[in-house]
Amino acid sequence: MIDSKSVFEFRDQSDLERAPRVEQLHELGFTWADLEGEEYWLDAVVLMQSETYKELEEASSKLWDILDKTVRYVHFKHDLYDLIGIPPLLWEMIDQCPLSERGQISRYARFDYAVADDGTIKLLELNADTPTGYVEASIATPWICEQAGEGIYSPNIAMKDLLAQAWGKEHPDTAACVAYGSHREDSGTIEALVRHSGLDIQCVDCLDLSIDNGVVKDGEGRIIKRMFALYPKEWMAIDEGGEALAYAIETGKLEIFNSPHSIILQSKGLMAAVWGMYELGLLFDEEERKAIESYILPTYNKPVFSGNFVSKSVFGREGGSVRLFDEGGILELQDEDGFDSSVLFPSVYQKRAELAKINTKDGEFHLLTGMFMINGKPCGLLGRAGGLITGNASQFIALGVR
Repeated sequence: MIDSKSVFEFRDQSDLERAPRVEQLHELGFTWADLEGEEYWLDAVVLMQSETYKELEEASSKLWDILDKTVRYVHFKHDLYDLIGIPPLLWEMIDQCPLSERGQISRYARFDYAVADDGTIKLLELNADTPTGYVEASIATPWICEQAGEGIYSPNIAMKDLLAQAWGKEHPDTAACVAYGSHREDSGTIEALVRHSGLDIQCVDCLDLSIDNGVVKDGEGRIIKRMFALYPKEWMAIDEGGEALAYAIETGKLEIFNSPHSIILQSKGLMAAVWGMYELGLLFDEEERKAIESYILPTYNKPVFSGNFVSKSVFGREGGSVRLFDEGGILELQDEDGFDSSVLFPSVYQKRAELAKINTKDGEFHLLTGMFMINGKPCGLLGRAGGLITGNASQFIALGVR
């Protein structure tokens, strides 16, 4: 269905028999198209206008450089660590570990954007530490777009090669997640990353790791020296064993990817720092200021808005902690499903942005647009359909380019 007022076109495919398509996706490695009897994958394709995609790609490259520059400004400044919510337990680790080369602080990240029906692009957040959705974007989306017929391009086909390049430089010997083997999404994600890397990498459960004087071992007693972990770094400040893990990293006995400094990129407080320096006329040149004005939402670490804003934890994930306030400053909606990490970490306050809407057989959904950044390059679209807050209950929908 084409809406002449929207940069998106929705193509419903729910009339096709679902079961064999789910089975084909399962064979490709996307094993959670259906979860607990519910449809996680929406059998449809959303097409973005090519001009909008080109702008989104360019915006992602510019914002990536701006945020990288901001991390380098923040590095070693403990007052700014505190301001953006970095747990003090991790400050020594961040100070001791050398910064990666420009653009490579995180080799595996994902921007989340609000792209409105009129094509307006606004950055909501950056998951620079532990983004999921890789299987949906790199495996499922190209297949679904190809199945949907001619006139559809998936830029996601570049993801596998870029991932192999990134991991070829980092060369982890281990990939870990919590509940490996039983949590389908996280287990499938690290298995796909390992497969696409082309390297000999062991997959393990974070809960089976042991640490003795900085030496990290898996459940079989194998010493781990270089690890990719689908484990949020801020939890090191809270979890039992987190301090020992931080010590292993800061002493160099364990190298972890994404790098320790990806937690600075991950913090939504960094966007408040960017906006604050933009308003003060600091750090950024004229071209960078234009990009910030165009694509970054006014974001503060205090509730300065009179209305029409969002509050969220600096380390909120999957919609957890998000609260929407209307134009009168009255709470309109809050996430009820995700963990509210604002009880542990400070919050930021951000101007609300408009998301495009799509009409499906099950009703109207808001569309969240993800853009993966792998090895410093924008390369993969991830579509998620849900309510005003895109949380755990949102569904995956393939997003391609017309």
